[in-house]
Amino acid sequence: MRNYLAIDAGGTSTRAVLLTSSGRCLGYGTAGGGNPVSRGFEGAMEALLNASKIALGSTLQPFTTVTVGMAGASLDLPADLFQQRFRVLGLTGKVMIESDLLAAFYSGNYQDDGYVLIAGTGAVAARVVGGQLSAVADGTGWLLGDNGSGFWLGHEVIRAVAAALDGRGVPTSLTELVLTDLGISQDVTSRTQGRIRAQQQLIVKTYELRPIELSRFAPLVFAVPQDAVAREIIARCAAALAQTLAAVVEASVSGPLIFGGSVLTKGGAVGAAVRERLGRAGISTGPISNPLESEPTLVADGVVGAAVLALKRNGETVDAAVFERITTSLATLRNN
Repeated sequence: MRNYLAIDAGGTSTRAVLLTSSGRCLGYGTAGGGNPVSRGFEGAMEALLNASKIALGSTLQPFTTVTVGMAGASLDLPADLFQQRFRVLGLTGKVMIESDLLAAFYSGNYQDDGYVLIAGTGAVAARVVGGQLSAVADGTGWLLGDNGSGFWLGHEVIRAVAAALDGRGVPTSLTELVLTDLGISQDVTSRTQGRIRAQQQLIVKTYELRPIELSRFAPLVFAVPQDAVAREIIARCAAALAQTLAAVVEASVSGPLIFGGSVLTKGGAVGAAVRERLGRAGISTGPISNPLESEPTLVADGVVGAAVLALKRNGETVDAAVFERITTSLATLRNN
């Protein structure tokens, strides 16, 4: 029986799993961010190898291939750059670089046709046909898109607070949460050069952050569910994500719908609103007659999908029983 190494290389964390051709997971390891775009090749490579060493255990077992799920911008990296590093760990075959979109899709199912929508720090949707990406929408980064993402939410929160402080916007409970997060006094009577001092400090502290760091404010919008401004931001977030998903839906392609990323999977408010928006657009989830055959399946990360891809790309059969074996044996390893 052959062994395979599968890796989910995310921007903040990397997960590796060693599994057999029958889908039984033998070892699991984690490390820091493994995305070469955000960490550089050497930093990402270190994370991939560290997670793999833990998954392989103290007695390194030979494995046929390495399958790495990575963000799209990393897919043009030559596989041989990775292959040389994995040889010393026991690799006997090749390294295959796959899209993190496919890894997320296969983390929720084993079928080869369907749809995936991810809303984490960024936001992207894809149509999968025959186990390959057929269409992708958004995922274009904070300057060009990522509408409905964690960054987008955080940006909207901080803009709403800035507007509330100087009267351009309506008062919101988000103001107190943001000022507390940034360590800014909530005294809105003190002014400097005519500007509310708290807003002046907000400007300084916000521009000290890297743009992508605005995603830190995204969770605040869910902390005040009764706040009108927060509800309006969530509604616009859902509308943006529904629009992104609708852009890849095609009537002739039906299959499961997978939701990934914390914006969609934590709390459920945005996910439910997205489904409502899809229904308004005539793209409902549920009946087989619709392109989206079922209610969305939520996935926490792409490591199960990386394992499924490892088997599929090596000609192994992945059916319901094998998929169940992967998920249950991996869950056991993760809980130990």
